[in-house]
This record gives sequence, C-alpha cells and structure tokens, in this order.
Amino acid sequence: MASVCHPVRIRTGGKTARRNAAKVFCSMQTPPSQSTIKVVIVGATKEIGRTAIVAVSKARGMELAGAIDSQCIGEDAGQISGMEEPLELPVLNDLTMVLGSIAQSRATGVVVDFSEPSTVYDNVKQAAAFGLSSVVYVPKIELDTVTELSAFCEKASMGCLVAPTLSIGSVLLQQAAIQASFHYSNVEIVESRPDPSDLPSQDAIQIANNISDLGQIYNREDMDTSSPARGQVLGEDGVRVHSMVLPGLVSSTSINFSGPGEIYTLRHDVTNVQCLMPGLILAIRKVVRLKNLIYGLEKFL
Repeated sequence: MASVCHPVRIRTGGKTARRNAAKVFCSMQTPPSQSTIKVVIVGATKEIGRTAIVAVSKARGMELAGAIDSQCIGEDAGQISGMEEPLELPVLNDLTMVLGSIAQSRATGVVVDFSEPSTVYDNVKQAAAFGLSSVVYVPKIELDTVTELSAFCEKASMGCLVAPTLSIGSVLLQQAAIQASFHYSNVEIVESRPDPSDLPSQDAIQIANNISDLGQIYNREDMDTSSPARGQVLGEDGVRVHSMVLPGLVSSTSINFSGPGEIYTLRHDVTNVQCLMPGLILAIRKVVRLKNLIYGLEKFL
C-alpha cells in the first residue's frame, strides 16, 4: 500500500513544530472474522470511555476486547456504560494482559487512549510492542510527548492518531475558518463553557494556530491594546478569544470574521460527548492502515 506524507503542525507559544507523518489507516458466540477490529479502551470508566464502550460495541466490524481503568475493577464494561445487556467483559487494570491475548489471536487491534498525559507514551509503546495501533484523545498532551511518539511510531512502523478533537463538526469548523481567513482581516473567537477549567479551550487554541502563519495579520486597529475586555491574544497574528463561563451553557465555539459591510460567523455547539463517537469510529477504522503517527482527525476526512 502506498504512503502519502503529510506535514504535522503543532503550534504552542508562537512556535511551530513540523514532523512528517505517513498517511495511510460482539458477539460472544460467533468468532470474529479476520476483518474484525479488536478495540481496547484505556480510561474506560470516564464519561467518554463509557460512551465509547457503547459505540464500539454497536459498530460494524468491531469488537470490544478490553476495558482498562483503575476504577470499577471487575465490574462489567457493559453495565457501567448503561447497556441493557452485560458484555461479559470485566474492567481490568492490566493493559499488558489484554494486549497479549489479542496478539495471540493474531487479530487486528487498536488501543483507544483516554488516559492522562503522563501515561500516553508508555501506553502507545505497549500497544506497538504487541502489534496494535493507537488512537490518542488526551487534550492536555504536551508537544514534547507528541514529538517523541512520532519518532517512536516511525521507527516501529506502527500507526497512531493523536487527535486534539474527535468531533467531526469541530474539524469542519476549523477547516472553514482557514478558508475564511484568507478573505477577512478581522477575526475574534467567542466560546462558552459550563465550567472554567482550561480556558481558553483546546478548540480555541487549535483554531488560532490554524489561521496563524498564513500571511495575515488580524485586528490591526487595536492589536496592541492591553484592555482585558478585549480578550486574550492567541499567537502572534492578533487572533483574540473571549471565553464565557455560565452554568447551563452548552459548549459552544464561534468564529467571527468581518470585512467592509459584512460579518461572517461560523459556530459549532456541543450538547454531549456523543458528538465524539462518529469521529472515534472513523479513527479506529483508519488508523490500522497507518505506519506512522499523524496529528489531527482532519487527515482522515
């Protein structure tokens, strides 16, 4: 299978790092076919982990092969996820044992990692050692970790997706923003979140990074203002973000562009974690074809 190289751009603190990445990708009674992808979910008891258990169990051509966490050990993965029928698959805290079982079956497997930044590198290495690809959705992962993982995956010829978001709507919003940024010189990001943790959000930071370094300087009229009411400047090209925190608000991100006589607004609202599941299922199907690390779900769209 031919490989196509894509630049992976990750920008923090105004500096951009580029790495080449190759783009490539239950039934308890019935043995899985050779095309069935066995999926292991790390961080299975988190809200996104429980939602992923249901999504993977219902997805065509996939089998939930492991649920890993330090909580709820021994409990049935289906029951903790609110499924009507148990999956007869207990939550375990031993990733190595589950990976060994999949490797012995010679099945195609993917580890979905919802854990913590400090454990991602070791989890991906373990998965690769047993011949499994990885999908990593850990929003606080550090640039240095991604860089190290990219080098490791290239050397090991194992596929890995590191996704700042698994929301297809969020990716489409970012792509539309890049197109619009070539035509407007004023832009501000307005986001709302129900709680104040980690603001500005990863979505806002990613959008600002995507529309920076494109030869455009935004908001020239008051680029140097120090008024707090004007919001925080992200990056070096004048992109501003304003964050609202009010209990009861849905998580929303809007990008407001303006030109002579017009306002162009792009908006994406998230009502619950279900919005991440179509992107997750897509990522699982595609990552098994990779021989390297790629950064961003948009490479699969």
